[in-house]
Amino acid sequence: MINHSRLAWILDLLVEHKLLHAGQKTDVLNRGPEQARHIMLDKRAEMRRLLGKQRVSYTVSEVEIIASFRFRPFEGELGDGESLISERVITKLIAEELGMTFREIDPIQLDYKLVTEAFGGPFAERHMIIAVDETPEELTVGIADPWNTDALAQVERFKRKRVTPVLALKSAILQAIAEFHGFRRSMKAAAKEFSSDLPDLGNLEQLYKLQSLSEIDATDQPVVQAVWYILNYAFDHRASDIHVEPKREESFVRLRIDGVLHTIHRLPKVVHNAMISRLKMLARMDIAERRRPQDGRFKTSHNKQEIELRVSTVPTAFGEKVVVRVFDPGVLLQDLENLGFFRKELLAFQSFIHASTGLILVTGPTGSGKTTTLYSTLHTISNPRLNICTLEDPIEMVHESFNQMAIQRQIGFDYGQAIRHVLRQDPDVIMIGEIRDAETAQYAVQAALTGHLVISTLHTNDSSSAITRLTDLGVERYLLASVLVGVVAQRLVRKICPHCAENDWISEEQALALGIPGADGRKLMVKTGKGCVRCRGTGYRGRTGLYEVMPMTPRITRLIQDGSPAQDIKRESLNDGMLTLRDYGIKKLGRGETTYEEVLAATDEVKLY
Repeated sequence: MINHSRLAWILDLLVEHKLLHAGQKTDVLNRGPEQARHIMLDKRAEMRRLLGKQRVSYTVSEVEIIASFRFRPFEGELGDGESLISERVITKLIAEELGMTFREIDPIQLDYKLVTEAFGGPFAERHMIIAVDETPEELTVGIADPWNTDALAQVERFKRKRVTPVLALKSAILQAIAEFHGFRRSMKAAAKEFSSDLPDLGNLEQLYKLQSLSEIDATDQPVVQAVWYILNYAFDHRASDIHVEPKREESFVRLRIDGVLHTIHRLPKVVHNAMISRLKMLARMDIAERRRPQDGRFKTSHNKQEIELRVSTVPTAFGEKVVVRVFDPGVLLQDLENLGFFRKELLAFQSFIHASTGLILVTGPTGSGKTTTLYSTLHTISNPRLNICTLEDPIEMVHESFNQMAIQRQIGFDYGQAIRHVLRQDPDVIMIGEIRDAETAQYAVQAALTGHLVISTLHTNDSSSAITRLTDLGVERYLLASVLVGVVAQRLVRKICPHCAENDWISEEQALALGIPGADGRKLMVKTGKGCVRCRGTGYRGRTGLYEVMPMTPRITRLIQDGSPAQDIKRESLNDGMLTLRDYGIKKLGRGETTYEEVLAATDEVKLY
């Protein structure tokens, strides 16, 4: 039920700050009750979806009513990148007026045990309240309604300690309640279903094994629901990998976000095998086989977009561990302009990929973004006039624009055989997942010599080392010089969160450590992220590439033919204007895209003698 006096008070506050005018206030007061009914129906449907209940009560707040009109500010400034008078804008203004602290609710930063044990899920849902921090003397709770003193008094009586409220977004509290309390309900039901006094058979610390236990039924609804929570949580937070790791007494669920692992949940140990079995069932793996590593894959959808997941299991000392790699098309298939290329390097790379024949190499260690570069490249050049064939081990992400073939060594179908056969398929472009042996290297060069554009990867530290690696694999230098179009070495660094970026300085010592010329006696201004809810307090959001792009000029071609070492080839490329990975990182640092720590960690400056 709408509190009309409170609604009028909030509207007056917005008018006072020149965010609304009097006519808009009147419009909200007149149409508010009708708007509230629509919001209530939508929110009840959302809560049924999130919490899995048939009967759901929901009280629409005055903030939600005003935000639903999606007004633009009349005269005042919003800040924080906001363009509409949103729930966040209104809630922050109310907190300021009432002298309360506004708190952004970040699920990654919340303590799962505190949230689920401070008070029950039904109480949290009824009062839209969530525990965010606790000390021996004080409990801090996030609350959507600052006037709900009854709920605070009940919590204070129950916890027998001081309760300090902070104002938070109702939508964020609802999402956290769904994720934490909903997941806890699934875990409690699953733990009750699968509890047993028998020993943990997957744990190598056990000295005996009973043969009479049957396989746990992984189709039980609580486990299905728990897997659903974890997958959606990972998608919402842009995770690239999901780890489910067994320990002695419990299991951990960890997400890799922007290259860094975060622990998000702890599972009862009795549920672990059922979770693993459910994931293996989805990936069409053998759920009865727990002694050998397995690989599988499956697809799901999120926000109307298909996402492919690759599942890998291995036996560990405490049971089976599973890692789910998330292949989001929004990440793997990007425009080249969004990968992190500067204009000069982008034009050079575009000239490589639009060549009709030749060999292009992308180099870097595991996790440096080579797969994203390859898929984005193929996506860029793909058109109905080209026959693009890929040879992968395994296929990272299925895409219907390419003819993708999986290497299967167990039946003798390796890279060498695959290239021989694909050459009979009238290809225009051939992507080879990795050149790792002499046979693959020879066939890749031969394919490029016979009029095809071949794109592949190597594990080398920089671009010039790729030439040494291929010659070490037995490729004749005169052949390599005739087919090589260009080499790109790359790394990934985390980007500074644009929502909390602020000016900072790097010291003279830091500038000298990076080798920045002209840094003597000077501090250099850069950017840093102070941490916010959008970046989970890390100061980073997303990643960008550092690229060392080496085109084949006539002088470099002669150096290759003459057998010159990698240092001479790199020196010549630098004379032609190539940026090293370190130089590229320094340029991104100066543009406020990343930090000193990221550039230093991702790049090794090679001295040329």
